[in-house]
Amino acid sequence: MTEQSEWRFSDDRGQLSTAPRRPERVLAYVQAGATLWGLGIRPQAIFGSDHDGPDPDRAKTGTLPLDEVAYVGAGSGLDVERLLSGRPDLVVAVSYGNGHVYGLAPETAKPLEERVPVVVIDVSQARTFEEIGDRFAELARSLGAEDRADADADLDAARERLRTTAAAGTPRVLALSPAGPGQAHVARPKMWPELRVLTGLGVHLVEPAPGPGANWSTLDRADTFALRPDVILTDIRAHAAPLDELRGDEYGAAPVVPWNPEPLYGPRDHARFLGLVADALEG
Repeated sequence: MTEQSEWRFSDDRGQLSTAPRRPERVLAYVQAGATLWGLGIRPQAIFGSDHDGPDPDRAKTGTLPLDEVAYVGAGSGLDVERLLSGRPDLVVAVSYGNGHVYGLAPETAKPLEERVPVVVIDVSQARTFEEIGDRFAELARSLGAEDRADADADLDAARERLRTTAAAGTPRVLALSPAGPGQAHVARPKMWPELRVLTGLGVHLVEPAPGPGANWSTLDRADTFALRPDVILTDIRAHAAPLDELRGDEYGAAPVVPWNPEPLYGPRDHARFLGLVADALEG
């Protein structure tokens, strides 16, 4: 093995992963796998979290070719042998802080790392959306992806369009995750890197009143719509309730933007989301 042939990557826990050659069989948490695909790296397989079921949540998978990328399961259905069944030579996971591997129990993550390199990317609220995106791009480049100037240009254009659209008016935008006909989890925008991007571009995101809940304020139906949203960003992950179930006929007027609170960090995926928000603001 020569120094040039060795693959090395230091993750967001400060742990250095190495391999005799560049990994090609990548197993990734669904959010990481879909992001890598948008950056030019196709994972071999993906896994979910405790929120996920026996089938992949298509709200999270972006444009991943699910006929070519295996889904090995989620939550308690995962063990080391199942994760390693496809013989991955790299696992890519995410963390919401303190280096904890999201989606895997500690008793699964620890022995997994003893058998295969595990790279963890921090996607917590402590980081900006751009910082997270840069880390995924750095990892993708280490795995052989090439920078795509056209994708970056599309993202710049989407940002400028949304900035211009937001400056033309002050629609009230509410981000939420429906919990059924009587309740919603309303996002606190400062706690979500992607929502902070919208705020930075001039979008007026509604802030729920202080109270319990670090990331969400759980409100009943009446209090949710008392926030007077002109546009709603609604959680479309499989475990969220349908928005129509929450708002019914009485609150059915506001335009809706589908929102995945576990966003993909590639420039094309992000540009697509910003474009949807701009469309809704333009009415």
